Amino acid sequence: MEDIYKELQRFGFSLYECKAYIGLLQHDPMTGYEISKRSGVPRSMIYEVLGKLVDKGAVYTIPSEPVTYSPLAVKDLIGRLRKQFEQSFDYVERRLSALGSEREVDLIRRISGDEPVIAEMADLIAHAEKELWLTVWDSQVAPIQKAVMERVNEGVPVFSVLFGSPDTELGATFHHDYMPPEVAEERMGGRLTIAARDKEEVLIANFAPNTTAWAVKTTDPALVLVAVEYIRHDIMFAEATQALGAERVEALWRGRPDLFHVVTGRRLEEFEQGEGSR
Repeated sequence: MEDIYKELQRFGFSLYECKAYIGLLQHDPMTGYEISKRSGVPRSMIYEVLGKLVDKGAVYTIPSEPVTYSPLAVKDLIGRLRKQFEQSFDYVERRLSALGSEREVDLIRRISGDEPVIAEMADLIAHAEKELWLTVWDSQVAPIQKAVMERVNEGVPVFSVLFGSPDTELGATFHHDYMPPEVAEERMGGRLTIAARDKEEVLIANFAPNTTAWAVKTTDPALVLVAVEYIRHDIMFAEATQALGAERVEALWRGRPDLFHVVTGRRLEEFEQGEGSR
């Protein structure tokens, strides 16, 4: 009997509920007192247990004096339990599948090759509806300029940091001239390029000489946020440089070992040793 108790408990029955139901199967109908006596369920708990069995549809009452109880037929009970669990499985499957789909939205796509990367960037730009943030180099302007200007003409705010091409405008353009472009290119091992739209999607790419361009494209909110904040800070530093003067800013970071390392990715003493050996 212990085995059937354990199996019934898998379906949400307590041990006392199992004993009361099986007791009724063996002697039907019975009063609460009789069920308690035959099943071993304490008298102090029998009516609470029977009430739960009635709620589950496993037991029903027979109007009499005193009230007696009768079990739902085994075939009917099993059929009801099977239907309930199938419905639960269907629900859980739908919800877990939906959660899986939500997770897939944040997956990172990897793109390789100059033309595929530019094509993905142009696609992202074309879908911008609320705002567009860009960090691009002069060699990338031509393939995306038309798409960017279409967004501008539609009234989409466009903010761009541009390396080189001092006369080119891509929306509200801030030229990255507070350090020589080759310094940034050397530090990053290529031309870091970013396009982010609507706080929803970002493409982060790197174009390096003699190697294949690569990029990642994602809707992961953390990466979108970091990319946009990176561009915001570049814009503010570019404007600060305009106000202070490029020579003063360069003198600041070139004269301090910590800032020299931050800007160039190299230690000042190593740089000076290299210069001295030439």
